[in-house]
Amino acid sequence: MLAVWIGTQADEAFPSAHHADSIPIDPAIASTHIRGKVYPAPRLWYLRVGVIEAQDVFVPEKTRLPEVFVKLRLGNQIIPTRVAQSRNANFQWNEEHMLVAAEPFEEDLTITIEDRHNVSKDEVLGYVHIPLSQVPKRGEDRMVRPQWHPLKRQALIDLDQLKEDKFSSRIHLKLSLDGGYHVLDEATQYASDLRPTMKQLWKPPIGVLELGILNINGLHPMKTRNGRGTCDAYCVAKYGQKWVRTRTIVDNLGPRFNEQYTWDVHDHATVLTVGVFDNCQLAEKSLTNSDGHSHHKDHIIGKLRIRLSTLEAGRVYTHTYPLLVLHGSGVKKMGELHLAIRFTVTSLVNSLYVYTRPLLPKMHYLQPLSMMQQDRLRLFAVQIVAQRLSRAEPPLRKEVVEFMSDAHVHLFSMRRSKANFFRLTSVLSGPIAVSRWFSEVCAWKNPVTTVLVHVLHVMLVCYPELILPTIFLYMFLIGLWNYRYRPRYPPHMNTKLSHADSAHPDELDEEFDTFPTSRGLELIRIRYDRLRSVAGRVQTVVGDVATQGERIQSLLSWRDPRATAVFLLFCIIAAITLYATPPQVLIVLSGFYMMRHPRFRRRLPSVPMNFFRRLPARTDSLL
Repeated sequence: MLAVWIGTQADEAFPSAHHADSIPIDPAIASTHIRGKVYPAPRLWYLRVGVIEAQDVFVPEKTRLPEVFVKLRLGNQIIPTRVAQSRNANFQWNEEHMLVAAEPFEEDLTITIEDRHNVSKDEVLGYVHIPLSQVPKRGEDRMVRPQWHPLKRQALIDLDQLKEDKFSSRIHLKLSLDGGYHVLDEATQYASDLRPTMKQLWKPPIGVLELGILNINGLHPMKTRNGRGTCDAYCVAKYGQKWVRTRTIVDNLGPRFNEQYTWDVHDHATVLTVGVFDNCQLAEKSLTNSDGHSHHKDHIIGKLRIRLSTLEAGRVYTHTYPLLVLHGSGVKKMGELHLAIRFTVTSLVNSLYVYTRPLLPKMHYLQPLSMMQQDRLRLFAVQIVAQRLSRAEPPLRKEVVEFMSDAHVHLFSMRRSKANFFRLTSVLSGPIAVSRWFSEVCAWKNPVTTVLVHVLHVMLVCYPELILPTIFLYMFLIGLWNYRYRPRYPPHMNTKLSHADSAHPDELDEEFDTFPTSRGLELIRIRYDRLRSVAGRVQTVVGDVATQGERIQSLLSWRDPRATAVFLLFCIIAAITLYATPPQVLIVLSGFYMMRHPRFRRRLPSVPMNFFRRLPARTDSLL
């Protein structure tokens, strides 16, 4: 059997050139689910809605003070405003909210004004549908002119009421599609694209990324077919606005893809994500929902991320990467993915100039979004991308999009919390080691070293112009020394760094639990108590840091009048002393005092520390 075509894998003939009779599945299913495809991601916009006021709102009940609020709805996104109260049928909110819209605009923005009778009952007083194609687009922070929109009512009213209402109800809105932002549809630390939405604001590309997906070695069986273990593997790569999916290699534990894809690169501080999945849509009798999509979820085999800034320009990296996946039972290696990667820079000057530009578009700095807004909007964006890509043929399923976009990275995980804590400890290990070495110098454990440090201290004080050159020369020499130990290949998933190999089974079970939880009440009680203990320690640390800052503020706030008076007296004496004494003398004496011999030290805290610890903080006002 032959499948012959002329051209490359980018041609339309390539996805159809498969062995229909040689694979143990229905050819009709195969033609739908095993083809490869390049998916353009939907173009996302931030929709800014400013709700200012509403006039002549008809409230049926006149016996009570109405509690009126506005509800914004765009697809599955629903955002309510605060409740406003008024007796003259005019209500004011003056609030701004953000939603996510995707081109082509298939849904209208629906705005309803509702009256809250109680917790479970809201009455619609009026509504308006606004097509997004009529909303103005802007790429900078220019002013948007607000407009009045007439409101429609849910039901007809009698003629007497129509005679009484001389004016129709209307709402004052300020709408704009903000294209100066980059809509974050993935975790910020793993972003593959940082360009704004409007194409007019795009900079020219600085290079080209080429990815060759070669093969997978040692793949573990993911399911059973005809009494033996098998796997139907395919790969998904995501970078920028283009998602790619390789063809599915059916019934093979050593699949060979040999497919190549390219992307334009606009910023090398971005991440290429490659995931491997087991196709579970090839069963002859597959259950489908109302949308025609199968209930079977594709199994996750593994994922890797490659940051482009870690690649040398023009070099071809041909390397195998372990496919690691974390289950409730622990971490498991599913195989090794063989890739070929090359990042080619078109202009070295442009690639270096990128380091001087802000990471995100300027609208993120002129009108920044809060962290809560970013998390909420990112969740909406992932849902929209998953919805649009699941309509393609073959569909890119929701679980694949969420896994590639790290949609659930913000959820609490004891394992991830430990990993971040030890990462912070590793970062601080250098300063801690220097402080320990200096403590040994001050304790005169090695008198020769301490004397040499005294001599170096005097030299740097007498010749202060040598301090910065010495520091930079030292860093230059360290960088040259570390060149021989530079990494040869892009980093891959690290189980030790992630604390995946030492995680407790209960911690993994908690991490893979659904949200909201599906576990029993007793187990939830145990985990809640554990979370309370961890959160209590974090709360204590945050409170201690805040206390130190408040003590510094209280030095000049006269919260403790005696302490402030003493500190002001010290300031005036210090000012006179510093004016009359050369700074070199003070620095030399300060260094000698810090490195004084242990026989001149006391185990008790110093006078400045005792004074500082007695300063008041705002903890006295806490309940």
